[in-house]
Amino acid sequence: EVQLQAYGGGSVQAGGSLRLSCAASGFSFDDHHIGWFRQAPGKEREGVSCISSDDGTTYYVDSVKGRFTISVDNAKNTVYLQMNSLKPEDTAVYYCAAGPRVGGFYQISTRYDYWGQGTEVTVSS
Repeated sequence: EVQLQAYGGGSVQAGGSLRLSCAASGFSFDDHHIGWFRQAPGKEREGVSCISSDDGTTYYVDSVKGRFTISVDNAKNTVYLQMNSLKPEDTAVYYCAAGPRVGGFYQISTRYDYWGQGTEVTVSS
């Protein structure tokens, strides 16, 4: 059974940090890219970041560059999203997803085969 479990969300003040985790099982982790999406109330889902579990190539949307860092622990089949200098506009439900050969198309949700449940991030001003 394929599972992607996202956790680590919470409530922080602006300028604070959170680390999200996405634990994967049931599929060939090494053959997939793992992406993070977020959806704020009333807004469309947005691709935030992605990492190739094979070679570690990373992708970030401009709004999080320099603040968020995505990383992978292949031994644990887990991808992390370290979020620093959080802003109120980062408030959203964050989802992780897995897909083969996503690459530069990381923001296109249909590129992903598997999705985890969301974890909520709230940043107060």
